[in-house]
Amino acid sequence: MGDDVNGLHHVGHIVRDLDQAMERYRRLGFTVPAPACPVLPRVAGGPAEPFGVANTHVYFPGNFVELVAVLPETGPAPGAVRPIPLRVPGDRLPGLVAAIRATAGNIASFLRRFEGLHIMIADTPDLDRVAARLTAAGVRHGGVHTVQRPVETSAGTRMEPARYLEISDPGLPEGRVPEGRIGFAENTAAGPHDDPPRTGHPNGATGLVECVLCAPDAATPELRRRYGAYFGRPRDGWAHEDRARDGRARDGRAHDGRAHDGRAPGAARFERAGVTVVPASELAELLPGERPAALPAFVAYAVSVGDLAATERFLRRNDVPITRTGPGELFVPADAALGVAIIFRQEG
Repeated sequence: MGDDVNGLHHVGHIVRDLDQAMERYRRLGFTVPAPACPVLPRVAGGPAEPFGVANTHVYFPGNFVELVAVLPETGPAPGAVRPIPLRVPGDRLPGLVAAIRATAGNIASFLRRFEGLHIMIADTPDLDRVAARLTAAGVRHGGVHTVQRPVETSAGTRMEPARYLEISDPGLPEGRVPEGRIGFAENTAAGPHDDPPRTGHPNGATGLVECVLCAPDAATPELRRRYGAYFGRPRDGWAHEDRARDGRARDGRAHDGRAHDGRAPGAARFERAGVTVVPASELAELLPGERPAALPAFVAYAVSVGDLAATERFLRRNDVPITRTGPGELFVPADAALGVAIIFRQEG
């Protein structure tokens, strides 16, 4: 189970002000292209207008971080947003409008909960196999869908097909689980002459490698069970040999100086998906000083970097607050990154 998962496809950072978020991410050293939004008539024969959400992607060679904000129901889109016209037959327009409106409603409800990370999508080479596996395990989901998403390249914007599946909690609206939006995505194979997205970043980031979910201690056994059905069996805690990578002291002491046995006993890492579930009582050991706005919640994501020392120098030059958690890792606190801690981890 879980051998049909290839790490993270993307995570979604939901923000109130997309212009502010783009400026913040650029200050953090990420390359951020101009955002895009769908444009279509709300009713057959009506004027085409921006509708739903606007987003942009911080690209890496194999995955990305999405920045997304809800567009106002009426009025123009922000000036920097690139319109992406959607053309659909008249008989299908009401269904598409309803789907976009439902997505925007979900995003708005996440934002009312808190500004931060609410979306985690795992990558898979075989979405149909994942769908069959989840169904057999009794996991409720909305089935496989195909969409076109805009991709920014050096030659301009192109529309790229992607297939996705969203997991649903029986007690919540479609496409929702208590911590946000969870799912799987499968990219179609790129053609031999396709120009890939721009993936170079001044901070040296090379890939999206982990997403951290924090939950009340009492809820972590159920989360372990649920995520095990999604992604396969987890590895417990963090072993001593991971401390340099994960920012732990090699002498077996936590950040508060207390000795321990080298593991965070309630934590679980779902390695194939790149997801770590951590009880609230142990979050300070992983991310000192962090306090989630709500629980359960995605509280952090990690990117790999080629030279952590160079990344640290870049962030300090830009007056970005950082916390060093060990020789191989540092993070920018959620207060400085619009509600999500961003971990920079030395690759290799």
